[in-house]
Amino acid sequence: MATTKWVIDPTHSEIQFKVKHLVISTVTGAFKSFEGGVETETEDFDGATVHFSADVDSIDTNQAQRDQHLKSADFFDADNHPKLSFTGKLSKKGDDSYKLHGELSVKSVTKPVDFAVEYGGNMTDFYGNNKSGFEISGKINRKEFGLEWSAVTEAGGVVVGDDVKLIANVQVVKQ
Repeated sequence: MATTKWVIDPTHSEIQFKVKHLVISTVTGAFKSFEGGVETETEDFDGATVHFSADVDSIDTNQAQRDQHLKSADFFDADNHPKLSFTGKLSKKGDDSYKLHGELSVKSVTKPVDFAVEYGGNMTDFYGNNKSGFEISGKINRKEFGLEWSAVTEAGGVVVGDDVKLIANVQVVKQ
């Protein structure tokens, strides 16, 4: 069977992360500039290869000072590591559920990660483009990827949690 290529439609996709702040609330952020795609030899995406990258400089938490801190050497070090990337493979687990296993690279650290994937379906848009949608979710420990900055409040509270939830709602378009 021939390989079918799909690319991320950035207009209809979002890449978000959530991390605990002071252990009592959650801060949500997003990467506004990203690209990627899927290559598959099956209609149902089982066994498909996935690649993705995000521009660290596009990080947005709705707070400019925090965004600058995240881009600094304390966290992502955007000047020296301008992109984070992922490559992996989809494995079908159920009717609309998949596992995405691959390698996530942040800064100079690459580690294996697993994500849960829910397939949203396939549709042709108003312009005749064939599109498929996926919701991807998982969790990583930020310190394992060199994002080690930490601080403790006077009362002993941790400023930034170690676990980071990753959520991506991605629409891909058939090439």
